[in-house]
Amino acid sequence: MIQAPWYVDTSKPGLKHQRKQGEEKKASDGWYSRGARKEQASTKYRKGACENCGAGSHKTKDCMERPRKKGAKWTGKDIQPDEIVETIDFDYDKKRDRWNGYDSRQHLKLVEEWELIEEARKKRKAQELDEAIASGNIEGTNLLNLGDSSSEEDNEDKYAESIDMPGQKLDVQSRTTIRNLRIREDTAKYLHNLDPNSAYYDPKSRSMRDNPHGNTDPRTLAYAGDNFSRSTGEITELTDVQAYVWEIDGRTAAAPHMAAHLQANPTQTVLLKKQEDQKKLDAKEQRRREILQKYADEESQIGKEAEKLAMAKQLTQTERYVEYSRHGQVVKGGGGQHSHKSQYVEDVYPNNHTSVWGSYWKDGKWGYKCCHQFFKNSYCVPL
Repeated sequence: MIQAPWYVDTSKPGLKHQRKQGEEKKASDGWYSRGARKEQASTKYRKGACENCGAGSHKTKDCMERPRKKGAKWTGKDIQPDEIVETIDFDYDKKRDRWNGYDSRQHLKLVEEWELIEEARKKRKAQELDEAIASGNIEGTNLLNLGDSSSEEDNEDKYAESIDMPGQKLDVQSRTTIRNLRIREDTAKYLHNLDPNSAYYDPKSRSMRDNPHGNTDPRTLAYAGDNFSRSTGEITELTDVQAYVWEIDGRTAAAPHMAAHLQANPTQTVLLKKQEDQKKLDAKEQRRREILQKYADEESQIGKEAEKLAMAKQLTQTERYVEYSRHGQVVKGGGGQHSHKSQYVEDVYPNNHTSVWGSYWKDGKWGYKCCHQFFKNSYCVPL
C-alpha cells in the first residue's frame, strides 16, 4: 500500500507492537569443519555411543575407524572424542550455489604440483642441451630457447605423430584428443552441389538424405545421399514385423484383444512374430517327418536295388576272349567292342519248346515262336 487508508491515523500509536516480531535469519558464511573433533574425550563409555570407538556423535554402523577386536564399549579404553556436528543455515542462494563449500586454497596444491613439473622439465631440457653441446650436435641459436615456458615447440614435438592422424585434433594445452565425425580429407556433404535449391543439408545431424546431384545415376557417384543407410541394419527385420502386424490385423478383427501394435507395444509384437515363425517351422518339420516315415522304406528299397544293379554291372561276365604273350602284350582278341552277357538265363527251352520266351510278338504280347503261345509256363504243342 502506497498510502494508508483514511480511517488509519498515523499520528497516533497503533497496535503494531503487539504483533509477533519475525526474527531475521542471517545466512552463515562458513562451512562444515571436516574431520574436526572436540578437544576433550570422555573417560568412560556412554550409553548410546559408538560401540567401536566410543564417540557419541555417530552410531556403530556409521563408524569410519578400523573395527577393533574388542570395542570401547567392553574395554573402556582409547575412547575417541566426539566429532563436531555443525548446523549451518543457508539462504536461498547459498543452498543452490554449485560452488558452495569450495575452498580456493585447494587449488594451490595443484599449482605447486605443476610448478614442480615445470621445474623438472627445465632441468631435463638443460641436461639434454648439455649433452648435445658436449657431443657437438647442436647449434648455438637453440640455446636462446632454454627455459622459455611460453614456447610450445618442446611439447608439440612429443605429439607430432598424433597430430598427423586423420580424424583427430590434438589440443596441446589440455592434452586431450578430440575425434571428429568425419575425416577431413573427404569432401563435405554440403560442398558436392553448391546450388541452394539442391538436396537439403541438416547441420544439426550432419545428414543429407537426398541425392545432391539430382537425377544422376547413384551407381556412378561417389556420394549419393544418406538414404542408402535407411535400408541397412535391422530395418529389414522391422519391415517384416510391420508386415506381420498388417497381416494379423485382418485375422484378429473379431478378437481385438489379440491385435498387436508395433508402436504401442513393440516387445509383445516381436514375441508374437517369433512364436508364429516357430510354429511354422515346427509344422514344416512335422510334415517332413511324416513323409519320411511313410516313404522311407520304399526309398531305401529302391536305393538298395539300384546299388545292387550297379554292382552287377561292374561284375558282369563277357564273351570276350583275350590271349596275352609272356611279355603282357595282347596277342588275340584285344580290339573291338564285345557284348556283355545277359543277367538272365540264355539258351534254355523249358516244357518241350524249341524257341526261347520272347521270340514271338503279336498284339502287344510276347510268346513262343514255336507254338505261338503267350503263357510262359505253357507246354509246347507244335503247330
